[in-house]
Parts: sequence; structure tokens; C-alpha cells
Amino acid sequence: MIRFDGVSKRYAFGHMGLEQVSFHLNRGEIAFLTGHSGAGKSTLMKLVMLLERASTGQIWVGGHNLRALKSSQIPYFRRNIGVVFQDHQLLFDRTVFANVALPLLIAGHSPGDCAGRVRAALDMVGLLSREKLFPMELSGGEQQRVGLARAVVNRPALILADEPTGNLDPQLSTEIMKLFENFNQVGVTVLIASHDLALVTRMRHRVLNLEQGRLVADQEVR
Repeated sequence: MIRFDGVSKRYAFGHMGLEQVSFHLNRGEIAFLTGHSGAGKSTLMKLVMLLERASTGQIWVGGHNLRALKSSQIPYFRRNIGVVFQDHQLLFDRTVFANVALPLLIAGHSPGDCAGRVRAALDMVGLLSREKLFPMELSGGEQQRVGLARAVVNRPALILADEPTGNLDPQLSTEIMKLFENFNQVGVTVLIASHDLALVTRMRHRVLNLEQGRLVADQEVR
């Protein structure tokens, strides 16, 4: 699903965001991306989403060679990727239902077509009864569940999560991680960036560890 082959990302003034990173994440696999602040986790995620372009090396996502994709093709490419952010990035003037429906509307679905898929996504994260509320009426954990429902409503093949539990307490963090596992169990590939090593260790999945832009470890936690 994701393959990096000797990928480097050089920013202005010579700063290296990533340096000679190579790994392969299989379709249907779940893995964690760890490392200190500034290690390159967010840079790697941005390269997968084509928010940034690699300076050198090759990246394949879902069979697409990202170097070969034109700018006009990027919006269609991203429809197969669900993204979950640390700060939710919800629209606070819209209901839970409207927030989750947004990716479908952007993709051209009619409001009538959206309803069933939105409610199915909300049901999967345990928020079906909250669809008419606004984000400010929800707890932090519930807001993150809305973000997760929005990420999967398009039925993506890949979910990327950048520090999805950074603002949550340990119990809520574990609950959110279990939801990622649930989606993975039905075939969705999941890559989660997290600095919470204790939580990552408890989840017992593959861990890719970055240090100063280099991949220094790739192992299964048992």
C-alpha cells in the first residue's frame, strides 16, 4: 500500500526533513510511526498525502507512483486516503452530521446519497445518537471520534493519523486506538504517527521509528 524507496526531503536552507527512508507497508497492515518532535513523522505523512513532494527517491501509494502524478490528479488520489488530525479540524458552525458528510459532498455525492453512509460511519464510532449536535457540545474524545468518522466515510483504502490521541487522556487514547484496529480488521491500511511510546507498546503492532529524519528501527512489538 505504501512503499518508500530511498526517500529524502530537503527544505529551504538545507534542512533535511527525511533522509534516505525506505520501508514497505502492506495492504491491510497497521503500523505506528514514532520519534521525537521534529524527527520527520509529519513530513513523512505529508509526502504520502502529496502535501509535499520528495526531493529524491520514489514513493508508491496504492499502486500510484507519486512522482508521476500531476497536480490535477492529486484531488482524486486523496479520495482513497482518510486523514485524522490531532486537533480534529472540525467545523464548529456545522453539526456532527454535516462535518462527516463534507468529504462526500466535496466528492460530488448528493445530500440524499450521503445520509446512509454518514450514519453508518457515525454508528461505527458510537456517535449515531449525536448527529444533530455541534462539536462544541461534545467532549474531546467525542470530537476525535467525529474526525475518525469523517476520515472513513469515503471508505478509503488507507487511513493516516497524525498524533490522533495527543490531546486525550490514557483511557480515551486507548479507545480511539481500538477504533483504528476495528477499521484495520476489515481491510483498511492504517498508519498512525504518535509520540506516546507507552500506548504504542501496549497496542503491539509494527513500529517504524524515526530519528533526525532517518528510519532507525522497523520492528513488531510483541
